[in-house]
Amino acid sequence: MNPDWINALIGGLMIGTASGMLILGNGRIAGVSSILGELIARTKPTDWAERSLFIVGLLAAPLAYYATNTVPEVTVTNSLPLLIAGGLAVGFGARMGSGCTSGHGVCGNARLSKRSIVATLTFLTTGALTVAALNFLA
Repeated sequence: MNPDWINALIGGLMIGTASGMLILGNGRIAGVSSILGELIARTKPTDWAERSLFIVGLLAAPLAYYATNTVPEVTVTNSLPLLIAGGLAVGFGARMGSGCTSGHGVCGNARLSKRSIVATLTFLTTGALTVAALNFLA
């Protein structure tokens, strides 16, 4: 069994390689919120197949991993309304921030985009403060 950091390193290399291939091959940023949003809005009807396959791949990869590996048990301890509120907050934040963590954190930072660097620092700071606050209150 590999240590956790090896799996994380392999996953990061795969994400970076796929993002690099997309921008070099198509000139597109691998921002999931933009890919899904434009697929739903049908603003670019010529590339719906590519966007659909990207989303199918995002959903199929963990299922394939789960089918071939032992996965630790996950327990969700929050209430359904809280999970829905959290999902809506993430969606609102991605829309307000003109992208999600994949677009800003992986692709934007690699291009040294100032907006992406600020967005990523905001994601990380907010996440750290939230964890600290929840641990303090618990």
